[in-house]
Amino acid sequence: MRELRIRVLAGVFAVAGILSWAGARLWNSVGTLPSVPLAAPIVLALIAAVLLSTALSIRARLKAQRDRVPGAKGVDPLMAARAVVFGQASALVAALVSGMYGGTGVFLLESLDIPARRDQAIYAGFSVLAGAAVIAAAIFLERVCRLPEDDDRNTGATSTA
Repeated sequence: MRELRIRVLAGVFAVAGILSWAGARLWNSVGTLPSVPLAAPIVLALIAAVLLSTALSIRARLKAQRDRVPGAKGVDPLMAARAVVFGQASALVAALVSGMYGGTGVFLLESLDIPARRDQAIYAGFSVLAGAAVIAAAIFLERVCRLPEDDDRNTGATSTA
């Protein structure tokens, strides 16, 4: 399984942001602008919390297993692989959604004197921050689930379970 690449996530964020900014300008020329929902940063923050709690749980179980604590519950490799896939998918979606809200937020910065647009810009900013938290939690989860390098084969690549 390949690791998340920060460059890919940054590229998705940038492309989505530019397209969203251009779309917001075009949409505004018609006279309306789609709103940024209040639930967007809340949902992203909940996903980040789930990813972080999963990573901390797996890390604690791996540490107990490594320290040979009596009665320690091991980590099922398939469960760890599923957690990593969930984290990677969440990070990609968060980069896309954060880019979209970031582009809309940048457009909304032009009209902060209108209270409704100011609120939308604040929601967009919090959505970008929550998306960054999802990406950070996904990368942490991936690092927790990383397998040590196999010393018999010197391939130089690490894999995740």
